[in-house]
Amino acid sequence: MTIGTSRTYLKLRIAPVALLLLHLVVRLFSSGTTPLADLYIYNAVGVLAALVAFYAPVSNDKLARVLLSVALFIWTLGSITTTWNDFYRPFFWFNFSDLCYILFYPLILLSLIRALTAHRTFRFAELLEVVIITFGLSTLIAYLFLKSAMTHFTGDSTTVFLSIVYPIGDVVLLAIALFIVLAQRRALRSFLFLLGIAIFTATDLYFLFKSASSQYNFGELSDDGWLLGLIVMAEALWHRGGEEELSDRVITSLTTIAMICSGLILAISALRQTFLPTIVLIPAIATIALAVARMAIALQQARTAARNLELARIDELTELANRRRFIHELTSLGRESATLLLLDLDGFKMVNDTLGHEAGDELLRQIALRFSRVTPAGSLLARLGGDEFGVIVPGNPRHGVEVGMALASTVSYPFIVAGHEINVGVSIGRVINDGALDLMARADKAMYEAKRSGGGMVLWQP
Repeated sequence: MTIGTSRTYLKLRIAPVALLLLHLVVRLFSSGTTPLADLYIYNAVGVLAALVAFYAPVSNDKLARVLLSVALFIWTLGSITTTWNDFYRPFFWFNFSDLCYILFYPLILLSLIRALTAHRTFRFAELLEVVIITFGLSTLIAYLFLKSAMTHFTGDSTTVFLSIVYPIGDVVLLAIALFIVLAQRRALRSFLFLLGIAIFTATDLYFLFKSASSQYNFGELSDDGWLLGLIVMAEALWHRGGEEELSDRVITSLTTIAMICSGLILAISALRQTFLPTIVLIPAIATIALAVARMAIALQQARTAARNLELARIDELTELANRRRFIHELTSLGRESATLLLLDLDGFKMVNDTLGHEAGDELLRQIALRFSRVTPAGSLLARLGGDEFGVIVPGNPRHGVEVGMALASTVSYPFIVAGHEINVGVSIGRVINDGALDLMARADKAMYEAKRSGGGMVLWQP
């Protein structure tokens, strides 16, 4: 970052603070609300805060920057619609501002998790989990408080629901932020995020309290608390944090709670045959449906991970176990009674030199097939690389001799590759397991002794 660019970004970070101070000065010296102060200047602060978040250093998680800037802009858009309808002829749909304010919470939650944890790749499942939590909490809030709230608030169930969802959303957001911050080591970013959320939620709860008691007046100085909270959250992305891998634990726990609550609410409603408003049923059903989809994604991811792990331990050419798996199984033997056989093909290099590598690969596949047919169940046959194979035969050493003789006999008759009749031999080094760490080295010496002797099987001796 050049000096000129640094100065530009510094001016950008100072701009919302300066504009907020300007708004406070105008409000202090004006006799009432004005479009200039409470529509244009006020909401310009929110737009600038969104830009501060968007242009945070690229070292941040890109998704965190985008989500936070979108969250701040959407909240500001809700504020713009509200104040516009207050000063001018209503132009925006009445509930549009409520929609913006509600969308603010899941976006802030997801950006918080991305900014304070170590994830650096986007996962669709992560977004799905946040939606599940949002719907699940909405269901729980509506079920627990809607009936009681309708006796204290006027309006339909949707209006009452909107009256209670904000304080619960504030408390949940603050609790999650506090949990993540306390679980991390001290970091300025985490502290600023928590401070910004705390200022925002305190202002929101103060506004809701005064509104419920009909004491709130539009354009109060306390309204600037919302903007201050947004500015502090945007500033947090400009500081390094103590990122930890916490999101999986936090999100998984909250997703499970949301799913269980929604399921219980639907079950209680069905068993008691009680009527629940649509605003309760829709989020509950959506939570269960999305949770099922999330579990399906998790199962697919588990299958993919298992498949990738299996492929990492399989030889692609012959589909036998590879060297990595073979060495792992060998080191896990301990002093278990077993025999190690190390096999090296005789005459294979000539096939590669005369017929080409494709013919050599086909020959290896045919040899692997013959070897696998005589390898008993419970034994491990692996291709160790090139034309070298290994077998671990558990049990009595005499059983290892029999398996070695059977493997040698499988190459005693010719192979047909690309229309050519090919004969190869095999040299086998045999080692009886005694718990030593150099079994492979011993088997290698015995195998080369067998090769020098013209093939066959040689037992390693001290």
